[in-house]
Amino acid sequence: MELFDAIRRELVYISYYFSVQLRQIAFYWIFGMLVGSLVSVFAKDAIHNCFEKLKDKKWGVWGVIPASLLGIASPLCMYGTIPIAASFSRHGMRHDWLAAFMMSSVLLNPQLFFYSTALGGTALAVRLVSCTVCGIAAGAAVHFAYGKKPFFDFTGFEPRANHDTDPNLFLRFIKNLGRNIKATALYFLAGVLLSALFQRYVPADGFAALFGKNNEGFGVLMAATIGVPLYACGGGTIPLLQQWLVSGMSMGSAAAFMITGPATKITNLGALKIVLGIKRFVLYIAFVMAFSLLTGLITNLLV
Repeated sequence: MELFDAIRRELVYISYYFSVQLRQIAFYWIFGMLVGSLVSVFAKDAIHNCFEKLKDKKWGVWGVIPASLLGIASPLCMYGTIPIAASFSRHGMRHDWLAAFMMSSVLLNPQLFFYSTALGGTALAVRLVSCTVCGIAAGAAVHFAYGKKPFFDFTGFEPRANHDTDPNLFLRFIKNLGRNIKATALYFLAGVLLSALFQRYVPADGFAALFGKNNEGFGVLMAATIGVPLYACGGGTIPLLQQWLVSGMSMGSAAAFMITGPATKITNLGALKIVLGIKRFVLYIAFVMAFSLLTGLITNLLV
């Protein structure tokens, strides 16, 4: 009987933490989805057309800067980005610019950007700047290491069917929003539950000692490392990151996690391995880990 009473008490505690976290974070999740669907329905084609027009510019390596910014503005996930990148490549787009576009697109999109406002202005700025710079660095690395040689192999990739085709713009938006909810709701609720479990069972002092600024080098490395297996969807990690920051995680550790998480998400890695091949895929993983570690350390120095 005592065991059942103990279990019931724990469920009450967890339910309380869950409800509190849900009330705090739900607005940001909904806000992010609304903005993401608006961009996807009304601005996606304009963003991609703007990027395609870059191919006629003679900007050299400097073209990785607008390419990275447009990658962040693009609302597509990796499985949507690769087919359109294949189309860009067939139309003559430079592969260093494609690398910048794809790298930043993997790390951040309008939906995740506005959802990340839940983390506060500093974390949002760190995320935006670090993801933009990561895309620029990836493009520059491809430029200087491969020159004009092709870096990606898009053989077999064809443009995906466009789901946003309803002639009624309002219905097109509602359908896109519905797909967004279906794709992210389960991860969002799982993230809130993990955050509740964290609040209940993980001592804040111990967590701060491991991931705080007093242990910044090892903490950043640990955060970068756990981003690899833990990240499944941005919708699930924002509640966790919010609680981690409250519990004493340094901004540098959070920045490292925000780089390695989406960059090494299993579904993203599966798609990237196809277009990169084994050798370049290993280089990609090494680049992501090195950049995230450096970003975390620099962030801790500046923030």
